[in-house]
Amino acid sequence: MLRRVVITGMSGVSALGNDWSTVKSGLLAYKNKVVRMESWDRYQDLNTRLAAPVTDYSPPAHWTRKQLRSMGKVAQMCTQAAENALADAGLLGDESIKDGRMGVACGSSTGSPQDIRDISELVLNGSSANFNANTYVRIMPHTTAANLSIFFGLTGRVIPTSSACASGNQAIGYAYEAIKSGKIDMMLAGGGEELCVSEAFVFDSLYATSLRNENPELSPSPYDADRDGLVIGEGAGILVLEEYEMAKARGARIYAEVVGFACTSDGSHITRPERTTMRRCMQMALEDAHLPPAEVGYINGHGTATEQGDIAETLATADVFGYVPISSQKSYLGHTLGACGALESWFSIHMMNEGWFAPTLNLNQIDSRCGELDYIVNKARKIDTEFVMNNNFAFGGVNSSLIFKRMS
Repeated sequence: MLRRVVITGMSGVSALGNDWSTVKSGLLAYKNKVVRMESWDRYQDLNTRLAAPVTDYSPPAHWTRKQLRSMGKVAQMCTQAAENALADAGLLGDESIKDGRMGVACGSSTGSPQDIRDISELVLNGSSANFNANTYVRIMPHTTAANLSIFFGLTGRVIPTSSACASGNQAIGYAYEAIKSGKIDMMLAGGGEELCVSEAFVFDSLYATSLRNENPELSPSPYDADRDGLVIGEGAGILVLEEYEMAKARGARIYAEVVGFACTSDGSHITRPERTTMRRCMQMALEDAHLPPAEVGYINGHGTATEQGDIAETLATADVFGYVPISSQKSYLGHTLGACGALESWFSIHMMNEGWFAPTLNLNQIDSRCGELDYIVNKARKIDTEFVMNNNFAFGGVNSSLIFKRMS
């Protein structure tokens, strides 16, 4: 018998803030968090200077040196988000979660870039002042999932999801499937990413970064006819998922129910998005939720402000839903890569529960090649809906869709 899966705790670390009240204020201020990175001026071969960093980040003061030594910044942000999400769910410090009934699903595009630099220095020069026994632990692809498990003493299943910008969405989806099928009762699920100039270089080499270096407030501009590329961001988001009857029995506050998830592969090009497989992913999530498209009242779009991505995504969305409301929070935070699925799910659930949805910033003229959708622009839109979908599509042809239901 399949079980119901609900969300009882949520938190994140982002350029907009680390709690919903602060994030909400930032979204309703209609100003992005993109800045010009003066420190990147020394990279002569880099064209973009834009990013959306989490400024002045430091781990919580009560963490010990022993706890911190295995964590780079990406793992620290995920762990902080998880600690706050567990507190939000009323489970922080609860010894019962250590008996094997709680697991972790979490990922990022890579481990901590600082430690990758340290090991690269060792390989290139034969020595590295900062290389030590924990360097690999901080750079390994599953550093976020492993550190969450160890920090909180969780002995349930571990699902690393290092799938670029699908990492957060896939983590939530796989956690949902594990609980739904009876394999485990509770999961921490989400993702994170640590800002590094190397990520900007990657997208720069693909001619995919925004070059509005002197006007950071004008970029990125998803779905806009004059968009000029993406902006890299950073952060982390973690949700607490648990089986519905257990959550109800312990009197937990329930934010939403996870009712649908799907993941597909393009099976073609490593970086070029495919309308057909994106469409199939959304259709499969609807089938999993046993929902007709008309029931979904809002789509949190991937919306990276890249030409091919925006066009393929919106055409696929229009194919499935028709004229549905859509917006992209990447216009506020930039592309947070492994974190975006979790952060955007967190935002979507709160907005659904409060009956409003943030607009896409810098969307002044919709690209005529994009799908015919109800793009939310200029200011927040009041929408009363029981269901929202969050989509993320990653390099490697990884497509992911989640559907959340409001709990009345």
